[in-house]
Amino acid sequence: MSDDTASALDAIATRLVDDDLVRVTRFDFAPGAETGWHVHEYDYVITAVTDCELGLQEPGGASRNVRVAAGDAYRRDAGVSHNVINSGTSPMAFVEVEIKPQRA
Repeated sequence: MSDDTASALDAIATRLVDDDLVRVTRFDFAPGAETGWHVHEYDYVITAVTDCELGLQEPGGASRNVRVAAGDAYRRDAGVSHNVINSGTSPMAFVEVEIKPQRA
């Protein structure tokens, strides 16, 4: 996922904000590109920049395809484990906002 070690099939992750409150990352995918397996440390929100055809590989061998229209968003809790793949034929992009625990 890192810009420094990206191969032809790695999604490009561009960190936009990383402070005490949130971590915001834009992900750009060529067709067939993927994030690689990862576990989400924080609750997060995804907003599609383009129409996204997400191929989701999940633990235990499960997989599914999800379409997220440009401008649509969804939220998930921390602990989600998956590999995200652009299963479409066009480049796709989304912005992920991770919500860090708030200090009292």
